[in-house]
Amino acid sequence: MRFFIVLLCNSCLAQEVAGIKTALFVPDPLPLIEARLHGTFEPAQGVLADRVSYSTEYGLRVPAIVYRPKRSGPRYPAFVVVNGHGGDKSSWYAYWTGIAFARLGAVVLTYDPIGEGERNIQHKSGTRAHDRYVPPPEMGRRMGGLMVTDISQAVSYLIQRDDVDPNRISAGGYSMGSFILSLACAVETRLKACVLVGGGNLDGPGGYWDSSSKQMCQSIPYKALEFLGDRPASLYELQSRHAATFVFNGSGDETVDIVHHGEAFFHELRERTLKKAVDPSKVFTYAFSEGSGHRPYWVTQPVVEWLHQQLVFPMWKKPELTHISAWAAASKFPMDVQYATEHREGGTMAVGTNVPAIDRDALNALTRQEWELQKDRFILEKWLEISKTKLAH
Repeated sequence: MRFFIVLLCNSCLAQEVAGIKTALFVPDPLPLIEARLHGTFEPAQGVLADRVSYSTEYGLRVPAIVYRPKRSGPRYPAFVVVNGHGGDKSSWYAYWTGIAFARLGAVVLTYDPIGEGERNIQHKSGTRAHDRYVPPPEMGRRMGGLMVTDISQAVSYLIQRDDVDPNRISAGGYSMGSFILSLACAVETRLKACVLVGGGNLDGPGGYWDSSSKQMCQSIPYKALEFLGDRPASLYELQSRHAATFVFNGSGDETVDIVHHGEAFFHELRERTLKKAVDPSKVFTYAFSEGSGHRPYWVTQPVVEWLHQQLVFPMWKKPELTHISAWAAASKFPMDVQYATEHREGGTMAVGTNVPAIDRDALNALTRQEWELQKDRFILEKWLEISKTKLAH
């Protein structure tokens, strides 16, 4: 009897994963990775960084910076940074993660989301260009699918690296990134651990994520998954089949409405997920930073220690901490004023010390001249042009 129950569960799993990919137009199989190395530099003591690019949908490419320990060693665990709105690989928390985690013995991949950085037609950051609604709604489903595909392609790239342990690949999503990663972690079975911060509070019909003003990358893709029934519990149950998931938020986070999605909300969601789960021991866990706001919490000690438990950082040591607003002032790093407050990112106590403020131009994967010649392989506008030709009729 147990054998038939397992077969039935596996059949349901395959149907749900296929349904998500179909609803969001995620390519199956994924595109060939076609990775290219554009150079290597040393951003901080003990750390090397590779400038790379690799393929995604429609033959387009993703620019990335991959941080790694300078000393050679065994295959390392890996971590993919999935940015929030307006963020890209030049965001302070992206390269902070790269440097701090590499010093603990991890390979960290940071990339530009579509419409930002080297995937922006003006080569600018903080534009939120992918938020602009482009009708019909199918374009929003395709946008969500592209963002999920970008995460899977990051995993594919890491797997083919000689210095990465393919059985210890993880990812962290912040804000919008937490939403996209919640979908990607449900269908990307090669991920072994996922961290959702500044989010993870997946709710029901008419809730925050359904009614989000960010239609293209949040509300339209989320509504497309209504066939799952209890979408939050279904997505978290799918994650538990292959990955450990940790949801960590500031209890005072108004940006994604954590103030109204407190402990009782997450407890009830976890109970619903447990009832669906094949292996209850792998169902997501959650915790809060009392009173604090919207932050990339995977750079803080509680989450880094959780990741160490899942991945085992080979150069682990109890981390020292840096107060980000003090670091930004001392290093003259120009934080976005709406994020720089103590309640938000400025108040972050990040693991690691002696992380330099890196100039944005130093974090380009391609030289500006190379990019100008190839930008149609990277930018949002080209993706929109191709996607419109593929609309269902």
